[in-house]
Amino acid sequence: MSLVIVGIGVILLLVLMIPCKLNGFISLILVSLVVGVLEGMPLGNVTKSMYKGIGGQLNSLILILAFGAMLGKLMSDCGAGQRIATTLINKFGMKRVQWAMLVTSIIVGITMFFEAAFILLIPIIYSIVKETKLPLIYVGFPAVVALSVTHSFLPPHPGPTLVASAFKASVGGTLLLGLILAIPGAIIAGILFSKTSIVKNAKTHIPEGLTTSKLFTDEEMPSFGKSLFTAIVPVILIAISEFSGMFLPKGSSLLKYIKFFGDAPIALMITVIIAMFTFGFGCNRSLDDITKSMSESVKAIAMIILIIGAGGAFKQVLVDSGVGNTIVSITKGLNFSPIVLAWFIAAILRTALGSATVAVTAAAGLVMPLAASSGVNTSLMVLAVTTGSIFASHVNDPGFWMYKEYFGLSVADAIKTRTSYTCILSVIGLIGVLILNIFVH
Repeated sequence: MSLVIVGIGVILLLVLMIPCKLNGFISLILVSLVVGVLEGMPLGNVTKSMYKGIGGQLNSLILILAFGAMLGKLMSDCGAGQRIATTLINKFGMKRVQWAMLVTSIIVGITMFFEAAFILLIPIIYSIVKETKLPLIYVGFPAVVALSVTHSFLPPHPGPTLVASAFKASVGGTLLLGLILAIPGAIIAGILFSKTSIVKNAKTHIPEGLTTSKLFTDEEMPSFGKSLFTAIVPVILIAISEFSGMFLPKGSSLLKYIKFFGDAPIALMITVIIAMFTFGFGCNRSLDDITKSMSESVKAIAMIILIIGAGGAFKQVLVDSGVGNTIVSITKGLNFSPIVLAWFIAAILRTALGSATVAVTAAAGLVMPLAASSGVNTSLMVLAVTTGSIFASHVNDPGFWMYKEYFGLSVADAIKTRTSYTCILSVIGLIGVLILNIFVH
């Protein structure tokens, strides 16, 4: 009966979000209340469980989201993303412009949310198309694929980070394993798939007056070295922290300091401080201007934070009502890979809900008992969920409409290209996690 109630809750979530078009935050809170009551929890305990879940979910995660948003905004407002793109295109040459856009988007996408990075890169894509007369889909498709990969596979993006927090997995370990999956996934879907008739035959055009994003002059932008270094500082700090544990003894004082500075919130905070100089004062921006950018960035992710918090409430209600124990007892008897099951749950929710953030949040609550009892590396279980959450982007996904409108695509061509590449990425992610599970324990 317990799982039937969870099923009712998931169906209710679908109804609230799809036909009723209710906000994801409100939907998750309402469903958490309904599931808690139906599971027989005392009313007072339902709300206590929800408060505990919200606090536990946001915990250090709120720092990661806030600092990540600040870094992305500082990068965008000084032209650093444009500098990285134009420099790589010049280095790669126009014949390899797709590779240039792929690499640019991975670098930019590591620290920026999909929507923010998309808006940053789209005027650059437009300018390349106008200058080279190459098809818009040829230039822009690898960039969008790469942004989707970083958004779903890599912390500090909300999905991977919140699932890592829920599963008590290492954010750094998830980032490094995610990179192993992200790079081949981006190449297969972004470069190889773009050569197929599905993508090549899609009719695109640059919509008139759709974007007003600023294109910076060469004098206004920071140097390539400064832009690239600042963008990858958090990756460097986290990687050093992860690898140092392999070579230094556990009780080492040096290791404690390295782990402190390589902790994701601290690494991002350090990077934001560096960015205030490299992307702020170093670009002749005033302190007021820098502070304004940082404040605006946090406003932009307010709803994401609320949805993640509400997802934590839903997760905690599932745990405290005993649903987790039921799931564990049932799945113990199944000869079914927990990785495949985690991926499948996330993929179904993503297809139905549209929002990857809501899907990955709901899936985390359902899959968490499996992650704890499966014996699979927790970072791999995180990636099983997050790669599932990228599956089948279509008309109920806001990112789908952003992609369609900025590329001037018909709905049919948007489905053929966007829905196809998200399915390909998701399946590549699943296969990659299953392969890594052979070697990583």
